Amino acid sequence: MHIPDGYLSPKTCAFFYASMLPVWYLASRRMESTLKLKELPLLSLGAAFAFVIMMFNVPLPGGTSGHMAGAVVVAIVLGPWASVVALTVVITLQALLFGDGGITTLGANAFNVAFVMSFVGHYVYTLLCGTNSGSNFGVCSKEISVRRRAVAASVAAYLAVNASALSAAFELGLQPALSGSGPLLYAPYSLGVTLPAMMLPHIFFVGLIEAFGTAMVVSYLYGAGVVMPGRGSALRLRPLWFVLAGMILIAPLGLIATAAPWGEWSGEQVTGLIGYLPSGMESLAYSWSALMPEYTVPGTRASLGYILTAAIGSLCAVVMLYGLDRLFRYGKHGRLGRFIWRGER
Repeated sequence: MHIPDGYLSPKTCAFFYASMLPVWYLASRRMESTLKLKELPLLSLGAAFAFVIMMFNVPLPGGTSGHMAGAVVVAIVLGPWASVVALTVVITLQALLFGDGGITTLGANAFNVAFVMSFVGHYVYTLLCGTNSGSNFGVCSKEISVRRRAVAASVAAYLAVNASALSAAFELGLQPALSGSGPLLYAPYSLGVTLPAMMLPHIFFVGLIEAFGTAMVVSYLYGAGVVMPGRGSALRLRPLWFVLAGMILIAPLGLIATAAPWGEWSGEQVTGLIGYLPSGMESLAYSWSALMPEYTVPGTRASLGYILTAAIGSLCAVVMLYGLDRLFRYGKHGRLGRFIWRGER
């Protein structure tokens, strides 16, 4: 669901950037007002986890691939607004540093993953599991068993990732209609193709992967006492940092899936599929040159490059979230802070 540059028209990209601006603003305000300092390491860890887990691509029937996203884990533990911030940071780093997703399509990708997936996952989980009255966090009350949390988390993750895929399918499938009666300019397939092509793999495979992984992580976090029910407070994070380090070291397992996810093809692959490269796609597809394209490091083997980029991306996610928190929490009196919080008295 990392839509590349050139797949969406400039008007579509502008629409989703405009749609996400108030979401990002509200998320920053909520992060500043509800996220406690002691929970910032957990949020940073969640963002790093989401970054690394997306690198574990799994081969799917039909010659494509898919991966877990991890947004629902963050939304369950720290709430959907915190998840919006964390996943937006992850998606931005993926696009800027590694060319995974586009710059022009960043607003749409953030809408699909950071917004839709976080909020659908959060509200389905709270509906099935129940929350403390007035809680700012998406956590179950103390009386709820770990097993019930796991079931609620798995259902929430399954529905959330499919809602995200459905959103992306509509965005891609509407592009031919925006071209009118003329030649195709952007994503070449209509809704009759994008809906089944996106939804069937997510319904039968990717959704199950997301559900299982989310249930496992949530069960551990609550069962081991890393997160206290009703508060979302981080207690013992050191083991989780070691787990993240282990995930980084085995990240090359994600290289097993060599095929690109559906709808994330390069310009050459699009040309091979439909016989030509739409002019609008061609004009936008190479608008940004990533520093480490496709998670590679020049001069290193693919596996080592994958480990290094996993470590770099995780570190950047942690640094960016700490920087954003400092801006939101302590930067109110600076020029930018006065602009963001100009409505406060």
